[in-house]
Amino acid sequence: MTLHELDILIILLYLASIVFLGFYISKKASQDMESYFLGGNKLKWYYLGLSNASGMFDISGAMWTVSILFVYGLKSAWIPWLWPVWNQVFVFVFLAIWMRRSNVMTGAQWITFRFGEGKGARLSHIIIVVFAVISVIGFIAYFFEGIGKFCTSVLPWDLSLQLGPWLLSSERVYALLICFATAIYTVKGGMYSVVATEVMQFVIMTVSCMVIGYIGYTSVTGDQISAVVPEGWKDLFFGWNLNLDWSQTPIPNVNQKIATDGFELFGLLFMMMLFKGIFASLAGPVPSYDMQRVLSTRTPSEAAKMSVISILVLYMPRYLMVAAFAVLALVYMGPELGQMGGEIDFEMVLPKAISKFVPIGFQGLLLAGLLSAFMGTFSAFINAAPAYIVNDIYKKYVNPDASDKKYIRLSILSSILLVVIGITFGFYAASLNELTLWITSALYGGYAAANMLKWIWWRFSGFGYFYGMLFGLIASSAKLFFFPEFVDIYVFPVILVFSLAGCILGTFLSPLENREAVKQFYKQTKPWGFWGPIKREVMRENPGFVPNHDFKRDSFNIVIGVLWQMSQVVIPIYFMIHENGKLLLWGAVFLVTSGLLKKYWWDQLNKEKDIISDSSISNEKSLLANPELDR
Repeated sequence: MTLHELDILIILLYLASIVFLGFYISKKASQDMESYFLGGNKLKWYYLGLSNASGMFDISGAMWTVSILFVYGLKSAWIPWLWPVWNQVFVFVFLAIWMRRSNVMTGAQWITFRFGEGKGARLSHIIIVVFAVISVIGFIAYFFEGIGKFCTSVLPWDLSLQLGPWLLSSERVYALLICFATAIYTVKGGMYSVVATEVMQFVIMTVSCMVIGYIGYTSVTGDQISAVVPEGWKDLFFGWNLNLDWSQTPIPNVNQKIATDGFELFGLLFMMMLFKGIFASLAGPVPSYDMQRVLSTRTPSEAAKMSVISILVLYMPRYLMVAAFAVLALVYMGPELGQMGGEIDFEMVLPKAISKFVPIGFQGLLLAGLLSAFMGTFSAFINAAPAYIVNDIYKKYVNPDASDKKYIRLSILSSILLVVIGITFGFYAASLNELTLWITSALYGGYAAANMLKWIWWRFSGFGYFYGMLFGLIASSAKLFFFPEFVDIYVFPVILVFSLAGCILGTFLSPLENREAVKQFYKQTKPWGFWGPIKREVMRENPGFVPNHDFKRDSFNIVIGVLWQMSQVVIPIYFMIHENGKLLLWGAVFLVTSGLLKKYWWDQLNKEKDIISDSSISNEKSLLANPELDR
């Protein structure tokens, strides 16, 4: 691809401004650990929400989403349920409030808050650190694979490099340079740099989405799309089988992609995604950047608001861009892709479409926006992971009395180490799709059981958490290395059962340790679930305590929230393919669900705000007065 000088200048100015901004505000991050990793709990919830949305708007995910929309049409709106994307609904409805009430810095520190001290609690603390580090390495490899492919397709320079007997491809060199630039400002500025740059990146990315959306909508008609896609491509709903046959289209080789993915039995796939999604969503966010955003908010109610704003500002702009690129590629690149036979790399549809359809000037803006999407997500993971190594291992077990400067210095070194390890794994990644399916299905399968039970079952112990996570990690790793031929989502129930067995065995190995810590957790967090004996003891000791009776309301809000989120996915797609009737229908769904969430979630949240905030403040004062509680 040949870039105009103006586009090159825009990209270079953007990269320079991002690095400068990270260094400019780095003084705030160097004050102490809380400032470095959580921004001192002083950042506004809407800034954190925009930052969180930017972190979710990654370039690897955008490439993958364009490819699945190209292949599966409207049914691709369901495929992100592999994660599932609606775990964010569980977070804003109730989990964000529960998490923020802990007043801790990391997910591993939260485990100590949940299980207290003792051997089982220490083991559970260590295993969540291990999981956090493994998941971050996996995501770094995922991002490394995506950014290399993208840059090679859209940037004009061949940067391949011969290092002795090894040839470093241009794709790898681009990936190394972008990852290095992102790591510089992230490790220097910590959470302040991450949030400030991600807010800037989100603005750029949103403008870019609007530009490409306009280009796509005005360049393609509904009849043109209908002429190149198979019957059923525009249908959102489905039967037992996928029933998409590309053999009579200009791109018959798309059928090979469907066969490779193993999604032909779409009804079974949907059932598995729904089954997995409920468990994974109840487990809460994995210990990465979205959990860190929750813990960085000022109060529990602001944690919930931060989580909902992330969805509200993300999906429509993102899917407007995704749909635009998909339809442009379908209509104008079909013959070119059809000539590739079985060798189509569908993850390259996005960068190829940029080089073909975006005009001079806007190319630089769009590429800067997409680079910002990558850098935002990458920086979020770089900032999140070292907290586990330094705060949860070094500070807790090795040197609890070191200075903040030393902790921050070690955080920078651990960030660099994790980036190096993640990039090394990225060199061996076969494809984005392979990494996506393993992370979403196998790795998270080992996470779901233990992290669901920690919220809802009083008897669940630190030993149960440790063995549940350990069995899950063993099972998901075995799937990756020994059974790669099986589709990951279909293996999820096996991994879940294996992990659940570890939870049950570990829990009943010994009596419940740290009963007082469990009571304190229940009293401070106020979850619903199976807490009978603990609830009765807390109410006997604290007659004024009011337990959580919001299960039915939360369940209703989750169903409404999933519909609300789904409407924001399909509205831009229907708009782009000129299906105006369905666009109006889903627009009505969006308005109705917004009104229901306003009445049954937002208004209720505001009623509880003062109580929650006062509790949060008193808990923070308690922690300050008793620093040993934070260890």
